[in-house]
This record gives sequence, structure tokens and C-alpha cells, in this order.
Amino acid sequence: MSARLIPYGRHSLGADDIQAVLKVLESDWLTQGPMVQKFEEAFASYCGARHAVAVSSGTAALHLAALAAGFASGDEIITSPITFVASANCVAYVGARPVFADIDPQTGCIDVREIARRLTPATKGIIPVHFAGQPCDLGAIAALARENGLTVVEDAAHALGSSYLVDGEEFRTGCCAHSDMTIFSLHPVKHIAAGEGGVITTNDEKLYHRLCLLRSHGITRDVDRMETNDGPWYYEMQTLGFNYRITDFQCALALSQLKKLDDFVARRRAIALKYRQAFENELALGLLAEHPNARSSYHLFVILALGPDRAELFRALRKKNIGVNVHYIPVHLQPFYRENYGYRAGDYPLAEEYYRRAVTIPLYPAMSDNDVNLVIEAVCRSVKALLS
Repeated sequence: MSARLIPYGRHSLGADDIQAVLKVLESDWLTQGPMVQKFEEAFASYCGARHAVAVSSGTAALHLAALAAGFASGDEIITSPITFVASANCVAYVGARPVFADIDPQTGCIDVREIARRLTPATKGIIPVHFAGQPCDLGAIAALARENGLTVVEDAAHALGSSYLVDGEEFRTGCCAHSDMTIFSLHPVKHIAAGEGGVITTNDEKLYHRLCLLRSHGITRDVDRMETNDGPWYYEMQTLGFNYRITDFQCALALSQLKKLDDFVARRRAIALKYRQAFENELALGLLAEHPNARSSYHLFVILALGPDRAELFRALRKKNIGVNVHYIPVHLQPFYRENYGYRAGDYPLAEEYYRRAVTIPLYPAMSDNDVNLVIEAVCRSVKALLS
């Protein structure tokens, strides 16, 4: 048993991060100032995209992307049932219908063949979720979208720092080479932290300006975009927008963290490799595969209880101070989606089977090798005890 709780995820802050925030707190800016733009430029450069728009949360990023894409009442948007509810909620926010496509049980990501099965004349977009840090098959999704005139919004809340191959060429997640927009989360358990925060990347100039407008009440002070100009104090509200702005001190933290992202991802991958080596011959456990055309950034590491009862394994690990979690309850089984859209148990059998077995074990850059070994020992002993 671990003497202290080892959580499933945790931020990693250093003295440099704290100093970056203090520097902004001592400046003239707290809300939206120069640090926001500086972070956006660095983030876009890292991903290989033309533009990045920083916002108040990953959920805000999804909402603005759905609005900017023009999703509306009467539209159907396809996403995965194995995700946090925000991936589907953003569709409901704009009055469109969330439609789910079952997962590939090998990876936990949305299955492109299932997306194709769900297409109707009302389908207007796809929100593929890069589950646990692994990119979906974006080459195939982009081809399907082009054939059917669909907008693609990547939900990469789990996948900052990951990459994928299409026709042998490597692409960094967020470059938007195979999508219209990509959203990220800056929540503390994600790859870099801003407290709360999100980012949208895009290569489309019109989408970029639309996102900027929607982020701040639909207001512009850009004289080149105004209908009239009464003077230097003047601004125009050109559409119904939101207050989804992020602060300068949050972006100072995120920018400091961004400089360490590659090291964070390398550590996550090293821990994931140790887990794979420890569990690959354990017949009572299953592991999600890393696709040969994807390089996961491992936001999560999920084990599948093939022998022991999942709930019993979960409780046994919690008793050992291993802060396991479950990602995720299939979205279509949530009361809101059952009551408002008619979804029911059995609609997505592969997602439901995954959920019955999934346990997320701790993985974060600050984990020591001893922490990793404690988790491995606790899992192996718990499985053995439950099967004896």
C-alpha cells in the first residue's frame, strides 16, 4: 500500500512557472493583455498551425468551435460516446443533434467505419476525440469529410504533444492539416496547465476572426472591420458572443509550461512503456493499443479488467491509495441524452463493453519511478487477490 495517495493525474509546477505568473501579477495587466497574444503565437507555432485562440476552458473552446463552424438546429454532428460530456454538449449548445459512432475497441478512439454508418443528409460535422492522448485516424476521417462536405473539429483535449502519420508523413496534432479546427484543454491534469483554459487552432482566416469575435461578446475594436467609427472609444458588437476570455496570468503560466511540454510528454511515454511491460503478459488485464500510425502523448493510461470485476478492482486499488478513476461513462447513457435524444443502453455495444472494464491508473510527469512501481505492484497484487 502506498503511504500517500497517488492521484490518476496531477499538474507539475516549478519555480519558473511561479515566477512567470508573479511577473504578470506585478505588471499593469491581469485580464487580456500582451501575454495572451504571446502564448497564442507560441502555441500555434508549436502545433504548426497559422492561428491559435486562447479561451477560458476546453469546453468554451468546443462551444466556440461549434458556433464558428455554423452548426445549428437541424444539423447532426458525429462524435464518440467515450469522452467527457463536453464533446457532445457543445453540439447541444448550438441546437444541433449529437450523434454517436462506436469506438475501435483496440484504441478507444472513434471508429471511422462507424462514422460512415451514421452519415445522413443532415450530417454537417465530425468531432473526433483523440482519446487518452492517441490521435484518431485523421487521414481517413478527413477523406470522409471531404467526400461529404463536412466540417471536422478535432477534440484534442487529451492529445497536446501527440502526432500521427498520413501516407507516411508525420503531422503534429493541432496543425489542422486534416481538420478545420482543433481544440485543446489547459486543465491542471492535462499536458500543460493554466488553472483552467483552452485553445483552438485553425488555418482558416475567416474561422480565426470569427473565433476571436465570439470569444469576447461578439465585440470588435478593429476599425477595418467596423461598419462605422465614431472615434477612438468606439466598438461594435457584430454578433452575439460570450465572455470566454482567458487572463494574462493564466497565459503566463501556460507559456512557461509550454516550454516544458516535450519533456512532459517524454516522461508520460516512459511511464506508459513501464506499464505496458509490466502488464502485457497479465491475462486478466487488457490494454489499449497504440496505433502504429499514431504517437500518443498519454494523457491517460487505461487498463481493462478482463478477469476481476471492475468495481472490485477499483475499490481494491483505492484502498491501497492508488487514485484510480474511470474515463468515461458513455455519454449516450447519461440521463440528459437518454431523455432528450432517445439513446439507450445497447446502442453502442463496444463503448459500453469498454466502460464495464475500464480503470484509469495514475500517470503524470512528476511521478517517480518508485510511484510507478507502487502502482504496478498494487495492480498485480489486487488482480491476483481478486482471482484467487
